[in-house]
Order: sequence, then structure tokens, then C-alpha cells
Amino acid sequence: MKSIKVGLLGIGTVGAGTFQVLQRNQEEIMRRAGRGIEIAMVADLDVARAKQITNGQCTVVNDAREVVNHPDIDIVIELIGGYGIAKELVLQAIANGKHVVTANKALLAVHGNEIFKAAQDKGVMVAFEAAVAGGIPIIKALREGLTANRIQWIAGIINGTTNFILSEMRDKGLDFATALKDAQRLGYAEADPTFDIEGMDAAHKATLMSAIAFGIPVQFNKAYVEGIQHLQAVDIRYAEQLGYRIKLLGITRRALVNGVEGIELRVHPTLIPTKRLIANVEGAMNAVLVQGDAVGATLYYGKGAGSEPTASAVIADLVDITRLATADPEHRVPHLAFQPNAINDIPVLAISEITTSYYLRIQVADLPGVLADITRILADATISIDAMLQKEPAEGETQTDIIMLTHQTQEKNIMAAIATIEALPTVVGTVTKIRLEALN
Repeated sequence: MKSIKVGLLGIGTVGAGTFQVLQRNQEEIMRRAGRGIEIAMVADLDVARAKQITNGQCTVVNDAREVVNHPDIDIVIELIGGYGIAKELVLQAIANGKHVVTANKALLAVHGNEIFKAAQDKGVMVAFEAAVAGGIPIIKALREGLTANRIQWIAGIINGTTNFILSEMRDKGLDFATALKDAQRLGYAEADPTFDIEGMDAAHKATLMSAIAFGIPVQFNKAYVEGIQHLQAVDIRYAEQLGYRIKLLGITRRALVNGVEGIELRVHPTLIPTKRLIANVEGAMNAVLVQGDAVGATLYYGKGAGSEPTASAVIADLVDITRLATADPEHRVPHLAFQPNAINDIPVLAISEITTSYYLRIQVADLPGVLADITRILADATISIDAMLQKEPAEGETQTDIIMLTHQTQEKNIMAAIATIEALPTVVGTVTKIRLEALN
């Protein structure tokens, strides 16, 4: 049987890894796929570098359109990134009847519904294992391995840059700015780290996992996103004293609000009990915790980025498509796990409607009755306290911190209580609020 011909758009870090792993493990991959998989064309603006990597083993061009329009190409791998030309090329490849493999979480989180519909209409596949958590096969696990389950919730450390920064802040007592500089120096953070530290990268990934877990359209515009850029080292220390670690989590969960089902979709710094395995994921590693009704909790851990880990996921998608290329499109695994006519439009909840627990740090004047005033306000809002630290003021200081962990309450309740607390004459500045998840 003749080899599957693949066109590669972009031969940067992941593209080079894909080419090299495919060459190195060609025999093993062929035994699994049932036929050869050959990268026949590469498009990259840096033609000289692309030719050096491919060493004359395929055609190299500088115009990606030549690849997506070439009649001999069966599968297009899109590794360009972004929403612009990448979207145009993916849709053109689909229109030409070519299958697509992509690591572009941003593209799919924003335009996935359009892309998946185009692929369904044309009878081709769009595979995107590499778009979420690098080399961890979480998409396949959600879409196939856990198909018997009603997924209840997912919580993931799905951005290695932010996890590295938080690990450095905790281990070395660094402030955020210093930890970020270290991450950039060591190559864990980009020169412009905005996309990572503000939570956008994690939110794209959480959006895709949410759609697959719950059978809803991709709805990135409805995700709540909060990054780590305002986290302070003092809160990481207090969390440790209370038995928690702070991680940037992508969370999606089924929820009932006034008897109506909704989906939580949020990314934000989160306190997690130190005894949870996911709380001990350090450095640039990723981990995703999935709770299913039949299987219980399953944890997926590994490298979330890098040349060969991500290439591993890209090539797994190539093998899947190769195996299924001749199958009836009606009998392939659906893009979002659920049959296209069974996708539900369950609403994504506003952040004010979510229910969780909270960490509060309140800076107060060291005066009698302050704690009583705060606890009364919380009680009036039907918010109960689970744990508390009250720090003695340093010598000569007239202010101190009160740290509280609350039981579960709705976000709108805690926000109303915080506004009242901040209005007290004995409270200094704003209250620091960080959400807390027990992940039972």
C-alpha cells in the first residue's frame, strides 16, 4: 500500500521535532499505522533552515498555499499558529478534501465550530491532540477512553510557563517579577509572556476540553480568564501554612444553578490541598485531573510543551487518520466526541454564578472588634469560615493580616461581602481573593 503523503506547514520547534521523530521511528510507526507516513512537502518562510532540517528528503517551499493545494498531499499539518493565515490555510485544505492535524489551540478555541463543521461537510478529519497539554494524550482520553462516563469536572495545570513561575515563587520565595525574569532567562517564558501569564493559553485549552467533555460547542468568548500576574509571594506563603498550594488551573464543571444545568469554564489561580497529587506537579510540567461518574478520578501527567513531546501527539494524530482515512466518515470518532447532531447548547455560566470556596487576605488596623465586624459581614451573607490565620503585627506596626478560608458559596455572594468589608474604616486597601478547590 502506498504511503500517506503529508504536507507540513511550519518547521519550527514542533515541526522539526515531528519531522525527526517520524524519520527516526518510521518502521515502528508503519507497523502501527499499516502503511508508511511520509512528509512529502514542507512550507516555511525560512527555506534555507527548512532544507537543512529535512536534508533533501522532501520538497521545501516558502508558500504554504502550494502545500494545501497540491493534489498529492493527503494530510496537512498546521503548525503556524494564530488565527489569521492559519485559519485560511486550514479551511482551504479541508475544502480540497485533505485531513488536517493541528497544534493550534487558539485557532480551534475561537473558530473550532466553523472548522469542524467544514470538515464534517467535506468528510475529512481534523485532529488536534497536540493542541492541549503537549505530549499528554488527554484529548484521546476524553474523546475515546472515557466515553462510557458522564464527565463531572476537569481541572488542569495546562500551561508550563505559569507553573514554572509559581514553583519558583514557592520554592525560592521570589516575587512574581523576579520569577518571570528567571523563566525568560531559562527559556520557559517568551520575551512577551502575556499570552501565558494572563491565562489566555490555558483558557484556549480548557475551552477545547470542556467542549469534548460535555458535548457543547467551543465557546472561548464565554470563558472567565484570570492570570497570575497579580499574585503576591505572601499569599503563596500563607497558603502553604494552611496546607495548600497555588496553581493556575483550567477548570470546567457541570453545575446546577437554581435547578438549571450550566457549565463552569474558568481559568484562574487556585488554592489546592497539598495532599492532592496535582498540587505537587512542579516546574514546567502539565497535569489534568478528570472526574468521571464510572471511573472516578484519573490523572494525566507529562510534558506540556517541547519539540518531541508535542511531536509525539502530532504523529499519534497522523497514525489515527492513516488508520481511518478509508473508513466511512459516519463511523469515525466525532471531532468533539459527541455526534454533531447531539451537541447540546448548555449555557456557560458567568463567573458570578459559580460556587466554590475562597481564600481571603484582609489587611486591617490592629484594633479591637475588627475580626468581629468581618465575621458578622460574612455571616450576614451566609458565608461560613473554614479556617483562619490572624498574624501578630510586627513590632512598631499598626496593621496586620487576617487570612480566612471560606466554605463554598456563590461568587456573587463573596463579592458583595468583600465590598462591604472593604468599606470598613479599619480595613486597609483591597481584599485579596483567590478561589479554592478541594478537588475531592
